[in-house]
Amino acid sequence: MRPATRITRRSVAAGGPWSDAVPPLLQRIYAGRGALAEAQARPRLAQLHPPELLGGMDAAVALLAEAIAQDRHIVVVGDFDCDGATACAVAVRGLILLGARHVTPAVPNRVTHGYGLSPSLVSELAALKPDLLVTVDHGIACHAGIAQARALGWQVLVTDHHLPGAALPPAHAIVNPNLAGDGFPSKALAGVGVMFYVLLALRRRLYGDHPSSESRAGADREHQTAQLHDRVPQKSRPDLNSLLDLVAVGTIADLVPLDANNRALVAAGLRRLRAGQGCAGLRALIEVCGRRAETLSAADVGFAVAPRLNAAGRLEDMSLGIACLLCDEDGPAREMAGVLHAINAERRGVQQQMTDAAEAALSKVAALDGEVPIAVCLFDADWHPGVVGLVASKMKDRVHRPVIAFAPAEPGSDALRGSARSIPGFHIRDALAAVDAQHPGLVQKFGGHAMAAGLSLDLAQLPAFEAAFHAYAAATLDAALLQAELLSDGELLPHEFDRAHAEALRDGGPWGQGFAEPLFDGVFEVIDWRPIGERHRKLVLRCPQRSKPLDAIHFNGLTREPPPPRLHIAYRLAPDDYRGGDAIQLIVEHCVPA
Repeated sequence: MRPATRITRRSVAAGGPWSDAVPPLLQRIYAGRGALAEAQARPRLAQLHPPELLGGMDAAVALLAEAIAQDRHIVVVGDFDCDGATACAVAVRGLILLGARHVTPAVPNRVTHGYGLSPSLVSELAALKPDLLVTVDHGIACHAGIAQARALGWQVLVTDHHLPGAALPPAHAIVNPNLAGDGFPSKALAGVGVMFYVLLALRRRLYGDHPSSESRAGADREHQTAQLHDRVPQKSRPDLNSLLDLVAVGTIADLVPLDANNRALVAAGLRRLRAGQGCAGLRALIEVCGRRAETLSAADVGFAVAPRLNAAGRLEDMSLGIACLLCDEDGPAREMAGVLHAINAERRGVQQQMTDAAEAALSKVAALDGEVPIAVCLFDADWHPGVVGLVASKMKDRVHRPVIAFAPAEPGSDALRGSARSIPGFHIRDALAAVDAQHPGLVQKFGGHAMAAGLSLDLAQLPAFEAAFHAYAAATLDAALLQAELLSDGELLPHEFDRAHAEALRDGGPWGQGFAEPLFDGVFEVIDWRPIGERHRKLVLRCPQRSKPLDAIHFNGLTREPPPPRLHIAYRLAPDDYRGGDAIQLIVEHCVPA
């Protein structure tokens, strides 16, 4: 059922000039990703695009400045994933740094409220008596909830990065780099990045630390700013860089492309975390998942820290994750991180059960038709709605097809929530939009990005939706895209198999979506091997260029048959911190008989 995977070596253009701090191996890696100069490969905060380029920023900053000056109650409404949780924490911490005294975090419950600022959530928030709602990482599709909030007399500021529909919600201000006609150069900001930019612009308005279009504001705005300055001691402007640890974690977790702007944000945030300057909650999460803060990488965040935050929103309530990120005391932060760790362990068990069921369902489909369909829809009445995204992602990787996994919105309900994951070249959010346009009323609501999206529909409509989705994929999806491909940076030179190069690769990022972690390939002789646990395989290898054996590990690579004497392997070079010293190991991503 797993499709054949093609290993393709990247073409590398000439780059430079490079400083002596960039080893030749990293120069090749950067050039293979289109970064042909050091400033492109290792962007700094000074290179960030200015906040004023984001559309809607003047109106957004005016709302916030007025709310702060008049001591209004600001309620920040987050989302139940890691990006939404970090964006909520950034907003709350940042607004307090900038002088707000009444800021309250809130977040929907996945089962009770559904996604985003829904009418049911607005009804609950009425008890808080907000003056201004600020949505983070959502809002662009929340028409009904925003209309209800406005009917209650509240102001609404939407900060989001998801693709908009045909009409925009009736908010007082919207900041979203993906609105039509928006001039912001980077469309890849995560929700947490958008909120961070709003705070940068607000600080410029309040503290006058940089010339901007805000200097043209009217006398009423100048009066509000003067009121705030009278109340807030003007010793120095607040240090918003203290929020970059949260910005980095949310950006990595949301799998947005790491363009130069995002790499500058993430690299700065990782530097803070490595220096032990992260917030108490993130430090506790790093500790509980067994990672070393001083060598923390984007991969550590993506595979260890972020899942523990996400687990709260998937199985429980993300308010616990947000509370952990807002905590400033080590003891309580460790307690909350421990609870999140336990929830994540439960999530892994639920996910494994659901993944096993999904694999069995796919096997039946493949057995009947002889091959996996061009697009896959899966549903199980016993699945958990908070975990279907992980199942869709696993199955997408397994069969290299667009996959949508559905679960009841709550046990026994005929209302379904679906999570979609796609392959390069097939825009999944546009696919849902096309199905919705061709079959009005079939999909209740949807939203997302090119590679990931979510939707809601009734159980009775699932067969019709599946047929429409398959038809759209069959008509538009190029068959060539169904061949899984791994892009390799070629072979390592004999002297590059050492600890210094492994550490340079680890620290040369941040690596991630759109700026892939270095991957190499070559033919190796298998000297020895043994199973590790039920799923993994440890190997001892030798390559023609080097006489000394190499240790390798292939996660989820255990098969019934022993490996052949020679393998063509796609691998990553990593320091072996377990053995320490000069030890290295190869992390096998893919292998076939040579």
